[in-house]
Amino acid sequence: MRFPVCSSVVTVSLLAGHVAFAQQVTLQGRVREADTNQPVVGCEVYVKGSRQIARTDSTGLFNISRLAPGRQQLQLSSIGHEPLKIEVEVPADGSVLDFRLARRERTLKEVVVAAPQARFGQTRLREVEGTAIFAAKKSEVIVPDNLVANLATNNARQVYARVAGLNIYENDQGGLQLSIGGRGLDPNRTANFNVRQNGYDISADALGYPESYYTPPIEAIKRIQLVRGAASLQYGTQFGGLLNFEMRGPEPDKTVSVVSRQTVGSFGFFNSFNSVGGTVKKLSYYAFAQYKRGDGWRPNSHFDSKTAYADVRYQFTENFKVGAQVTHMDYLAQQPGGLSDEQFARNPRQSNRARNWFEVDWNLFNASADWKLNPRSNINLTTFGLLASRKSLGHRPNRVDTNDSDDLGRDLITGDFRNFGVEARYLNRYQVASKYGVLLVGTRYYSGFNHSIQGFGPAGHSADFTFGEPGPLTTNSYSDYRFPNRNVAVFAENIFYLSEKLSVTPGVRYEYIRTRAEGEYGNVNRDLALNVVSFPITPEERENRRGFVLGGIGVSYKPQEQREFYGNISQNYRSITFSDMRIANPSAVIDPNLQDERGYSADLGLRGDQGQWLTYDVSLFALNYGNRIGEVQTYDANDRVLRRRGNIGRALILGVESYAEADVLRLVQPETGRWSVATFGNLALVRGRYTQSEEQGVKGNNVEFIPTVNLKTGLRAGYGPVKASFQYTYLSDQYTDATNAEVGGVSAVVGLIPAYQVMDASVSWERRWLKLEGSVNNLANAMYFTRRATGYPGPGILPSDGRSFFLTAAVKW
Repeated sequence: MRFPVCSSVVTVSLLAGHVAFAQQVTLQGRVREADTNQPVVGCEVYVKGSRQIARTDSTGLFNISRLAPGRQQLQLSSIGHEPLKIEVEVPADGSVLDFRLARRERTLKEVVVAAPQARFGQTRLREVEGTAIFAAKKSEVIVPDNLVANLATNNARQVYARVAGLNIYENDQGGLQLSIGGRGLDPNRTANFNVRQNGYDISADALGYPESYYTPPIEAIKRIQLVRGAASLQYGTQFGGLLNFEMRGPEPDKTVSVVSRQTVGSFGFFNSFNSVGGTVKKLSYYAFAQYKRGDGWRPNSHFDSKTAYADVRYQFTENFKVGAQVTHMDYLAQQPGGLSDEQFARNPRQSNRARNWFEVDWNLFNASADWKLNPRSNINLTTFGLLASRKSLGHRPNRVDTNDSDDLGRDLITGDFRNFGVEARYLNRYQVASKYGVLLVGTRYYSGFNHSIQGFGPAGHSADFTFGEPGPLTTNSYSDYRFPNRNVAVFAENIFYLSEKLSVTPGVRYEYIRTRAEGEYGNVNRDLALNVVSFPITPEERENRRGFVLGGIGVSYKPQEQREFYGNISQNYRSITFSDMRIANPSAVIDPNLQDERGYSADLGLRGDQGQWLTYDVSLFALNYGNRIGEVQTYDANDRVLRRRGNIGRALILGVESYAEADVLRLVQPETGRWSVATFGNLALVRGRYTQSEEQGVKGNNVEFIPTVNLKTGLRAGYGPVKASFQYTYLSDQYTDATNAEVGGVSAVVGLIPAYQVMDASVSWERRWLKLEGSVNNLANAMYFTRRATGYPGPGILPSDGRSFFLTAAVKW
């Protein structure tokens, strides 16, 4: 196996540079209210003549590094307080200066303070944001505006490149579905993450079917937040963590602001994104509409997608606001099917499936209210709902190289989802004696209902999602199930500040889950002439109630404000999905005695910033996965290769995840003028083994979906309005089932995913209201694949796209 060492050298050198620059004069201060002596949280501190900006933490403390000793002019600004301009003598000994702000007693006109946005493509969450606690958790924040990348296609390989250890399925040219995993978790439709938009669920059913068929357009996203490990305490049962899309919002200082982006690309790709937003007195609004289509790199890959979103907010008073959001997305996509290993080796672009279709209709609703009870306490109430459907139609035999015919009936699966939820959160900053703390308590109620039918689809070629009766040339499987689910949870977390540098954050969550399955299933019995002999139907009803407690704790130590040692450990839990248990698949069988998954995860790391030129995060993690649900290769009575899905056993996954990004020119010269050069690298080295299993030949095997080496690195350079980027991605070999089968036979649903490397390049030019972008994805035209699918959109190998070109013209006024 070849290890690209360039990025490792870059990462190590960056961290070494950090140590070399650690000695510096730092201004440390604490900001309190003059009357109450309470810390002022989120106060922005500016140094005149410097671009550095600091923000006070939950104890009122701030640090500004790389200042020369002597007199400096400071400006302190905080909502609800009078601004303060003061001249101070920067102490050479690093002692902490004390500042006092007076409460603002009179009503002023709105003042918008615009601070320069972080230059790096990734940042991290603060200890407390809104009504959420992220102290001591491993968090990453992607800022799309800071990327020079192909945003029109939702190119996950570029957008998520700075998040160490992510494993990404590349399914379609348009980025219609996001499939990411990490730490040995199946990437399929991001089902192992709690996926949210603006803090509320967007997946099909958080309990019964936690797959995400809707992915927000990257062009409409302000920030992408990932919280891994200890995210289970606030966001519920999952092993992957939280993935939250924070959408763009109304322009606060404009009545009307319009953005229009038009993109054309290879293989008939076209994307039109248009948005409008603004603020009129107390009312603010934002809306966008997107239309996307393309023919795909392979034949039979056409897609047509429409997305619309509206966000309206009203600020009743300075301390109370409400908002409502509506999202609609629908698309129809033709699916070219999977390939066998032999077919892929011969021609990765071929397709022998012209009758496979997939249709999605997604509608999300949200209403929220925020109260600021006092400067230290906040309440947030969010209600959300989902009305959605997905339909898949096609011919998917176990032998994937079998030719198709319009005379054959197709397998048709439909799913309808009707979900509703409410979440309430209360956050309070408090002081007991001389110690400070932050308390978060919350509750959640969730009701999910999904209706899944699998049956006999029509013959022919078109996208006709109509059920029929069994016949000589139809499929054999039928099921009709309803899955009503209920979930009630309460949780609490508290940050205890033991000193100015050390904090401890314990948390606890209680979950009550009830899952039910009500329906029937059947299989067609035929004679030798394929005529239907009998069609027995078996009714079935199942119910599972359980209540349990999850606990965890995190520790943060900050020897300096811009450097943090963090660690956490928390329990994890993930319930089985009844809907998966009753989907018949000619390439797979499912154990009817599936059990819920349990385990824990832990992180230990160092992260921080060095001035304005370096940001980094290096961590170790452990994931102990009990009752892990996975797949093993097996055979049916005719010696056909099948995947059997069940509880494989206990797995232990260990790894190191490292990320560093540096503004190279700022290392040499703080004021760089019109030139900018930045480089980033992230490297994940992961090892996963099954430590216990009742399956023969599994104990000691590699855990599936884990490339031992996962490397992304790149360079971004610019001069004035021109910016360019280059990115290199490398993943080593990974297995797709617990038996570590390397060859999947005629079905190709199991086997090795060979190591692959991909290069991408992008360029942009911006001047006033006009921006032009261009990108080349898969620059070297590598032939590779990231997934072997058991069912839709396969089964079989799903080749990734070859080289493609894209051009974007954007205007903003």
